[in-house]
Amino acid sequence: MKNRQLRPNVYSVGAIDWDARLFDRLIPLPDGTSYNAYIVLGSEKTALIDTVDPAKTAVLLNNIVKIGVDKLDYVIAHHGEQDHSGSLSDVLLMYPDAKIVTNPRCKQMLMDLLDIDDEKFVTVDDGQTLSLGDKTLQFVYTPWVHWPETMSTYVPEDKVLFSCDFFGAHLATSSLFVDDEAAVYEAAKRYYAEIMMPFRKQINANLAKLDKLDIEVIAPSHGPAYDKPAFIIDAYKDWVSDSVKNKVVVPYVSMHGSTGEMVSHFVEALMDRDIMVKQFELSTVDIGKLAIELVDAASIVIGSPTVLAGAHPAAAYAAFMANALRPKAKFASIIGSFGWGGKTVEQLTGLMSNLKVELLEPVLVKGQPKEAAFVAIDRLADEILAKHKEAGIVN
Repeated sequence: MKNRQLRPNVYSVGAIDWDARLFDRLIPLPDGTSYNAYIVLGSEKTALIDTVDPAKTAVLLNNIVKIGVDKLDYVIAHHGEQDHSGSLSDVLLMYPDAKIVTNPRCKQMLMDLLDIDDEKFVTVDDGQTLSLGDKTLQFVYTPWVHWPETMSTYVPEDKVLFSCDFFGAHLATSSLFVDDEAAVYEAAKRYYAEIMMPFRKQINANLAKLDKLDIEVIAPSHGPAYDKPAFIIDAYKDWVSDSVKNKVVVPYVSMHGSTGEMVSHFVEALMDRDIMVKQFELSTVDIGKLAIELVDAASIVIGSPTVLAGAHPAAAYAAFMANALRPKAKFASIIGSFGWGGKTVEQLTGLMSNLKVELLEPVLVKGQPKEAAFVAIDRLADEILAKHKEAGIVN
């Protein structure tokens, strides 16, 4: 494969993982991913920006050799997580004189994770610069995207921001730059939803820091580079804002049909009121798709039958996931059924304690739903519409 050049003497040397389907044994990867690393060749010094997942070390080293790098002066470590740092030790074996440049917090993480000696590190402060001759590396602390130690690097001469996980997208593509905005938007929104959403406020502060930079290219650590950076910056500004859509997300599970019947009626009731609705059956759901819809939904309503006096485990998992991701929803409720009793509502509401939502009166029925149940479901749909209007979400 020929060298992939972002800017003069700036190359992408990472690895495309076409076949990856699960990240961290947790996150589905329907479209694969990439582990991006970059070489910046200055007139006096050469720097490698991040490394790759250990499984792709050979690809990284081969790509660096193809660029013709005989001497590596610096390895910029933006983030301690192993999909970006896992090849560091091998890079240092090939280039033993190279120094790892990072912030103090990331340095400690790398020492803990990879057992690298203290003498191999050079630590930098927020805003500090490092000259490569005719190119400059300016370090920008961007904590909590999505670990506390994460930083980015800006090259003012090329107007390139190397953003690490910030603005990333799990997407395997042969394109160096974004060439399908719709596909990248969904992949980036999934990525944001799954790992960035809990840190909305911190990300908003980091976006403000980037406003001060003249950026023409954003080169993240996953997915293609953005040669129209406003595309992804504007998307992030929308996602981290307090703005929500007139939308209800309905994750549910049904064992014998009663809860499913209630959910079907509820979804139709919402549609009749011109409320957008996204329904997810939890035993088969792609959790990434569910997370995407949670990003900007105004309301979340979980449907669950009662199992052994409590919520169905799939419904409990959905509540736990929403609690961990902390979407900006305004309202929540629960619908479902039971046979003889239980604490389904108490369990599910307890699992969503992190959400800053108003809990609307749940609809829980004994046995198969009858007319009174459907009346209560219609009442809940009416209340959601009224709440959305009151919050200015519906005109």
